[in-house]
Amino acid sequence: MSGGTGGKSRPFAFTLIGIGAATAAAHIGNNFTTYLVGGLIDRFGFSPFQMGAWNMAETLSYAAAMFLVAPRARAMDARVLALLASALVIAAQLGSAFTASYGLLFLGRIGTGLGFGLMNSAVNLAAGRTAHPARWISLGISFQTVLYAAVAIGLPKLGESHGVEGMFQALAGLAVLLGAMAMLLPGGTGLHSDNAAVLPNRPIGPEGWRILAAMALFSFGSLAIWPFIERTANVIGIPATQFGVYQSLAVLASALGNAGLALVIDRLPRAWPLSAALGACAVCCAMLTTVSSEGAFAAAFIAFMASWFLTYPLLLGLTYAHDDSGRLAVMTTGTWLLSTSVGSLAAGAIAQILGGYTMIGPLGGAICAGAILFALPVARRLDQTQPRS
Repeated sequence: MSGGTGGKSRPFAFTLIGIGAATAAAHIGNNFTTYLVGGLIDRFGFSPFQMGAWNMAETLSYAAAMFLVAPRARAMDARVLALLASALVIAAQLGSAFTASYGLLFLGRIGTGLGFGLMNSAVNLAAGRTAHPARWISLGISFQTVLYAAVAIGLPKLGESHGVEGMFQALAGLAVLLGAMAMLLPGGTGLHSDNAAVLPNRPIGPEGWRILAAMALFSFGSLAIWPFIERTANVIGIPATQFGVYQSLAVLASALGNAGLALVIDRLPRAWPLSAALGACAVCCAMLTTVSSEGAFAAAFIAFMASWFLTYPLLLGLTYAHDDSGRLAVMTTGTWLLSTSVGSLAAGAIAQILGGYTMIGPLGGAICAGAILFALPVARRLDQTQPRS
């Protein structure tokens, strides 16, 4: 299998390492900010609402970077974006390690958010220029989740011994390593001829807007609780280090799921797998804040992450089938972050007003399930007009 773009063949391993490393670098915040939230609450006594706003600063900046790139997608080089993204994230993480000021920490989240958004744009553009974008997204997630299995165990242990400052520094070091590996991304732009340079961007169209709406509901519903997920585990007596073990198991399950998905995705219909993944994610989201035993929480958490990481490439697959330029894919990912931003602030406000996190899971699960109403008609139409080989 070639990893080439633009008709050029390149080694499979190079594309896998490049897309995998860039995918991992782009999602560090989404996966591990929860430990920073817990560490900052313990270290400085910040409130849930402050931490919801802090997380929102990162995800809004992430979304802003994605929407900035989207209209310029055809002319951008994924490697250049990855290099700029790495520099921003490294500087912001290191700066955050040496301050106790909420204002400076807030600015640091803006910096990391911009960097993560540029890196995720690089992933989407690189994958969109291959022959099988959804497959490469799934392979990239598999690479990412194997790495995250180790990080999920090591980061909370580092926090236990070196505090939140040590976690910031470790994440900066990880950004250095992943940024270097991301230089193996397929290079070049999406402009392969003089005519391509003057082609206008394709209109989003009604179905494109349905895909964006589905992503908005999916991400708002499923990820509102995420910045506080370590805190919800803490409420039922699970320490951060043990939560890290469960996260490690969850990301390994996600890796296996996405590796399997990558093997069969081009032979599966789009409609029922996407509906099943969204439905499972919604149910597990509701369970995360309503179960009271460690075993039930661990099972719900592992199933939640596995179903989430299956849903994401399936939804992105709709965007590539609808628009192969990469523009809609970048906009869809930007929508994910925009909705997550609002969700994290809403979750922080609900937790502060109600004095707990219990209602966030069921509300989020119901909203997540609503994404099926928008995604399913698009998936059915694509199954009829663009059947799998």
